Amino acid sequence: MMEKVGVIGAGSLGTALAQTISENVKEVYLHLRREKIKEAINETGYNSEYYPNTKLKDNIIATTDLNDLKDCTIIFLAIPSSAFRTSLESLKGLVKDDVILVTTAKGIEYPSLKSMGKIIEEYFNDNYVALSGPNFASEIVLNLATVSNIASKNRENSKRVKSILATPQFKVKIIDDVIGLEICGVVKNINAIANGICEGMNINENARFAVLTKGFDDTKNILRKIGGQESTAGEYCGFGDLVMTSTSLESRNHTLGMLYGQRLIVDEKASGIVFEGKNSIMAIKDICDKNNIESVTVDFVYDVIVRQIKPTIAFNILWEKIE
Repeated sequence: MMEKVGVIGAGSLGTALAQTISENVKEVYLHLRREKIKEAINETGYNSEYYPNTKLKDNIIATTDLNDLKDCTIIFLAIPSSAFRTSLESLKGLVKDDVILVTTAKGIEYPSLKSMGKIIEEYFNDNYVALSGPNFASEIVLNLATVSNIASKNRENSKRVKSILATPQFKVKIIDDVIGLEICGVVKNINAIANGICEGMNINENARFAVLTKGFDDTKNILRKIGGQESTAGEYCGFGDLVMTSTSLESRNHTLGMLYGQRLIVDEKASGIVFEGKNSIMAIKDICDKNNIESVTVDFVYDVIVRQIKPTIAFNILWEKIE
């Protein structure tokens, strides 16, 4: 089947995915909002805002008109979780009823506690695929070696997405645990913040990696209690993404945690820095509380970010619970 593919969101990840997909299909429609960037991509081949030094493939067509995606059979949603509902409302009634939507967002809606997949089901059906892994977009766009997991409720849909996404450099592994894949993507951000806080506090490495190990253990426990597969924690979307996001300076959540650990941020509203993860922290905390799940790393981050407890006090509480 010749797939017609669209990507909504021309940020760092959306542009990188379009670049990868362009190797497998005739045309990729990249939807964005700003006319100026659309013109730059179509006229020069460069996304001047995100990748001014990387030439995009000629078969990537930038558009500000969602109607250009109405006949797409697969659409990647490379947008933040905060924009998810608005985008789905715009697509409803415009695109094919059987379109496969691929979510890349790593978030949980608060206070509904719904994953991105569950939100898709409100507007379409369960014909979606979730994508997650240790994937920095800046490396994907350069065609550097990468592996990602995808999961869905219908393995045939996963196979179709893999057929247009996988390349010799971008490997795709299908798993059958869509719940686990989506939850891993959220919890790893919380673990990244936790380890960033520790690093910002100049906590010694022995202790920092004990916290990282505890975060991995907490991830498995959360998956087990909410209906995911514990083995998913050992996949690329689990362990791989957890370690990369928790240790790399390229990670925004790790960097954010460092700023809190250094007390350079006490309240992100007062600082002018807004990050997507706060709702996810509150959502995962609620999920843990409602399911009687103990997660000392979630509690640690919640204490620092939401309750605004001093990192030194919060860390002492965390350390008392580690064994």
